[in-house]
Amino acid sequence: MIILDGKKTSNDIKNEITETVQKMKNNGEKVPHLAAVIVGNDGASLTYVGSKVRACERVGFESTMVRLPDTTSETELLKEIKQLNDNPEIDGFIVQLPLPKQIDTQKVLMAVDPDKDVDGFHPTNFGRMALDMSTFIPATPFGILELLDRYGVETQGKHTVVIGRSHIVGRPMSILMGRKGFPGNSTVTLTHSHTKNITQITSQADIIITALGVPGFLKAEMVKDDVVIIDVGITRVPDESRERGYYITGDVDFENVSKKASYITPVPGGVGPMTIAMLLKNTLLARERHRAAAK
Repeated sequence: MIILDGKKTSNDIKNEITETVQKMKNNGEKVPHLAAVIVGNDGASLTYVGSKVRACERVGFESTMVRLPDTTSETELLKEIKQLNDNPEIDGFIVQLPLPKQIDTQKVLMAVDPDKDVDGFHPTNFGRMALDMSTFIPATPFGILELLDRYGVETQGKHTVVIGRSHIVGRPMSILMGRKGFPGNSTVTLTHSHTKNITQITSQADIIITALGVPGFLKAEMVKDDVVIIDVGITRVPDESRERGYYITGDVDFENVSKKASYITPVPGGVGPMTIAMLLKNTLLARERHRAAAK
């Protein structure tokens, strides 16, 4: 069994990006600039955005954080987004979710310029991805592809089962794993809360990608020997015996499933670190696109 180490792989990617940015500086070129918009004081969101800003510093990117109070109206937020769309200094930006109840999330995501949508959430980018065109792939699916690629996990002709159909992970992964090329060319089954006999399906899978957010959902008796497991789930489980008062776990019963797996991602330290690394990679791609368009 081989651990798909997202922490090490994300560090490798950040080192590669740092080298590229240093070359850009040496050539007197503009370095990539990532902005993040955060509305309110959600603790988890502030932590995520803070880690993205620190990652930018590490690789030599410029970064801007736009912090707005939780009383911000939809109109005010859309005005901020228009300013970021129109600002030639900003190569890409993200709007941290969730947003307060008074704001229509879909309307906000639609307002982001697809050329600066480094989260890959805009329907234009999602559609381009579905058509195998050059685009921004959502950061978490992009990170999963990168892990499979760098570890040389065979996907062609394999049966991939995706558990969960979210727009951020499950649905894009089902498209990407079925596309032509590597990683891809697998036969994909997308399962969800209405799927019957899920164990029958997972037990036939060569690769399982689970993004449910249900701790320990995938048990050893649900998988076959030599299965590849990608666990995207991340849940805080209260535990008074621990110093923090909780522990973090994924969708997979790691202790038992890992005994049958050929490759498996740990939680934490698997898919999570890859997400920020690929957000940086998308921002670098945005800068290169904007430079090419300006010529």
